Amino acid sequence: MKLIAGLGNPESQYTGTRHNIGFEVVEKIADSFRTVFKKGKGKYLVAKITHRKEQLILIKPMTYMNLSGHAVVAAMNFYKIGRSDILVICDDLNLPSGSIRLRAKGSAGGQNGLKHIIESLGSDEFARLRVGIKLDEQPLNSFSSFVLGKFSESEKIVMEKMLPVCSDAALDFAINGIEHAMNNYNKPFI
Repeated sequence: MKLIAGLGNPESQYTGTRHNIGFEVVEKIADSFRTVFKKGKGKYLVAKITHRKEQLILIKPMTYMNLSGHAVVAAMNFYKIGRSDILVICDDLNLPSGSIRLRAKGSAGGQNGLKHIIESLGSDEFARLRVGIKLDEQPLNSFSSFVLGKFSESEKIVMEKMLPVCSDAALDFAINGIEHAMNNYNKPFI
């Protein structure tokens, strides 16, 4: 059993924002398996799927980005899933838009959702899939207003192309492990 956590913020005002790309990826996976999210046994929404005989638990924390660790730990404990079977999907301001980066472990890299998960687990040893949202042509005055801002029309086109790639990468992790997924997906796609 694998746990795939897509990070984001729960209120409708955050729909379509850069910070909610993790939600969009797990929603894409759930849609492709014709399942829906329901209330979980904690502050998260959950969808369950089976892919190539592997059961996957998809979650969307309802704790807001900066407290994502509470939801991830609650789901881990309820489903009895170890750190090596977790994949966290989030935005990354340091990666160019149109790219993703999978890692087996590592620092939060300035991403507050990852930071809280690391603090809550007491470890950085869990897989993560970072989705690039950085725009080359735009200097940032405020990181928070940028990540909480909605995608522009040109960014939406890029993200629509990236969502299936991210979905495939997450499913590759679930079946073949993080090393295999890293070898196949750590490259620019657009």
